[in-house]
This record gives sequence, C-alpha cells and structure tokens, in this order.
Amino acid sequence: MKTLHDLVADKLERADGATREALLRIPLDNIERWLANGHTAPHRLEQWRQMVRRAQASPEGFQELLALLRDDREPTQRLKDFAPFAGVLTREERHQAVSECAYHF
Repeated sequence: MKTLHDLVADKLERADGATREALLRIPLDNIERWLANGHTAPHRLEQWRQMVRRAQASPEGFQELLALLRDDREPTQRLKDFAPFAGVLTREERHQAVSECAYHF
C-alpha cells in the first residue's frame, strides 16, 4: 500500500519543471516557518532542507529525495516523522488517497 510520502514522491516525479520547482518550494517555506516558530527538532528540518535543495540542484539529488520518500525502512521512518511536505498534496488528493494509503506510526 502507498503512504502519503509515496504519493508526494509520485506527484513530484510526474510534475513538469516549473511545477516541480513550485512544489519543492512548499517544504522549504514550511521549514523556514517551523524554525522561526521554534520547532523542537531543528536538526531534522535542516536535514530535510539540505535534501530538498539537492533535489532542486541536480537530477541525482532529485532521485535521492524520491528514494527517501519511498523508503520504508525504520531509520528513514524517524526522519519522515519530521517531513515538511504539508501542502504538497491538495485536499482532494489526500481525500482520494485515504483509501489506498497505509499510515505508519
């Protein structure tokens, strides 16, 4: 079953260049806002910021981000607990996906 992280990766992968850049701006904006509000895990957000910036900078970095979002191993799950991708999927995409998503706790 697909997770919401899988769906984010799928959407990023399908997007054209301009749309992809706009979608990658969302997690960077979230990170800025969350850090400004005193997020409890700034080191995790910094990890994400570096990964998103690498994804913007090169095809290899983009593929690394997709692989991370789709990785379901335990070490990756901890990092994904702090994923800044809120807002990448629309409300409609989230609602349509509920039936096919498996949530990891």
